[in-house]
Amino acid sequence: MPSLKNLRLRIKSVKNTRQITKTMKMVAAAKVRRARAAVESARPYAAKLGQILANIAANADTRGPLLLNGRAVVRTVRLVVFGSDRGLCGGLNSNLLKAAAKWVRAQEALGRTVQLVAVGRKIRDGLKSNFTSHLVSTHTDMGRSVEFAHAQTIAAECLQAFEAGVCDEVHLLSAELVSMLTQTPKHTQLVPFTLAAAAGEGASFTEFEPDEETVLADLLPRNLNLQVFSALLETQASEQAARMAAMDSATRNAGEMIKKLSVQYNRSRQAAITKELIEIISGAEAV
Repeated sequence: MPSLKNLRLRIKSVKNTRQITKTMKMVAAAKVRRARAAVESARPYAAKLGQILANIAANADTRGPLLLNGRAVVRTVRLVVFGSDRGLCGGLNSNLLKAAAKWVRAQEALGRTVQLVAVGRKIRDGLKSNFTSHLVSTHTDMGRSVEFAHAQTIAAECLQAFEAGVCDEVHLLSAELVSMLTQTPKHTQLVPFTLAAAAGEGASFTEFEPDEETVLADLLPRNLNLQVFSALLETQASEQAARMAAMDSATRNAGEMIKKLSVQYNRSRQAAITKELIEIISGAEAV
């Protein structure tokens, strides 16, 4: 049985830990509000740009540039996996790593070569453990806030690899903020552009100046930047939401542990006092 001194030290240590986790929860709660607002502001713009591109591509006389056409044969695919630079955010990074591993196995089963790009130190470390030979690039330590320049750097690297023939497709795997308690992996094909969005009404009557192919050649690279930026924002918001939930759970667990240790301490203290009283009474009777 631990001594009273050891129990006091353990209670003090757990109280200090609870104070830290409580503070981290409050900080994460403040950050997640800003991150969620940024995500909600970017979503409509990204969706509208995707719809515009789909409308233009669907009504173009030709299939457009390589970013829209893609290559006839896909031999090499690249997956950009987004995660966090810091830990203590629950199962966010582990879920993303599991989804990445599943995707890699599925692509290799098709006979394709897989390249991986890690965004975030935790994702980089996880991919190094299992897919060292697949890892071609990493992006870490981007700072406390997501900047559009970060997205431009990642998108430019992917575009350069695609145009040079280093890879035939580029995909994104990021976290999606479904709710404050739920964050799920989200897969998006970045290159070539997919006509996922339906053409809007009246799109066939739209005239473009210059022609559709020229507009596509200008907008498609911009869309890459926006899609990567959206993935960064979603992942950052998911990270803060997951950290807030994890720290809340840790704070509650610490409180329960303090209660149990306090009960154990009081019982041990009472037992020690009772033992001393018995010894005093026994000594008095002996006299």
